[in-house]
Amino acid sequence: MYQRLPRRLETWSDRLAQNPFRLAWRAIAIATLVITVAGGLLVRLTDPKTMTSIGTALWWSLQTVTTVGYGDVVPNSTVGRLTAAVVMLTGLSLLAVTTGAVTNAFVQAAHRRRGHGGDDRVLAELAALRAELAELRTSMVTTTPPLHPSAEPGPPGTGGNA
Repeated sequence: MYQRLPRRLETWSDRLAQNPFRLAWRAIAIATLVITVAGGLLVRLTDPKTMTSIGTALWWSLQTVTTVGYGDVVPNSTVGRLTAAVVMLTGLSLLAVTTGAVTNAFVQAAHRRRGHGGDDRVLAELAALRAELAELRTSMVTTTPPLHPSAEPGPPGTGGNA
């Protein structure tokens, strides 16, 4: 059992590295569903006068998590309002991660359509310039004649070039 856990964690982290937005979206979506239902049930328990049925409480939770919030029913207790805050933040998280995942999918699709972008051409040109520079350095070292002894710079007044 203890040997399977590291393998599962490694498999999970590999999947996360391959497509972090998809896995993050699934995790947020499941958490949102659980918190929406739990929030509705908790508000029904803490505000029975306002939330007259489980259906009303779940409807309120669904409105809140989707950021629609009609305002037809609102929790009045402190626990109910704290629950509302958690449900609202969960809804915002779902929207943010969904937006990021969709944007990432569009960017990757555009990148694939362009044949992995113009960066490849720039990188190829840079590699060619580096190779040419290395070749020039090599040819300069092998073809540059050594300096004549009288042309070597020396201290002033010693006969060398100052």
